Amino acid sequence: MKNYNKNNIPIAKTMRKNMTPWERKLWYEFLRLYPIRFQRQKAIGNYIVDFYCAKARLIIELDGGGHYTKTQAEKDNFRTNELESMNLTVLRICNLDIDKNFPGVCEHIDLIVRKSLPQSAALTAPSSEGA
Repeated sequence: MKNYNKNNIPIAKTMRKNMTPWERKLWYEFLRLYPIRFQRQKAIGNYIVDFYCAKARLIIELDGGGHYTKTQAEKDNFRTNELESMNLTVLRICNLDIDKNFPGVCEHIDLIVRKSLPQSAALTAPSSEGA
């Protein structure tokens, strides 16, 4: 993986303290307890990604309404291509999906992680009940 931009580290730390409601929900109700380690607000290359799982080489980005303008969509596509060029998978999830189908979002993330791990890796998925 390309080196990270160390100037992004203080920004990432601030972002961890100021997560959006959707990031907080996904982190505290699912990813924080997931049996494979996820990191939040992780500096990768010149970017800070919302969530990162090194074992699965998976990045999860949560997108609010501002991501659906033409200009932002183009920036997001460029960013996704840059991250995928580092042999990473980028999963974009709409904030509305977190609100309306949280268990489905968690199941989808779990499926992608399971598919990315070697067959020998045992994984017990956490429950998303109570979400």
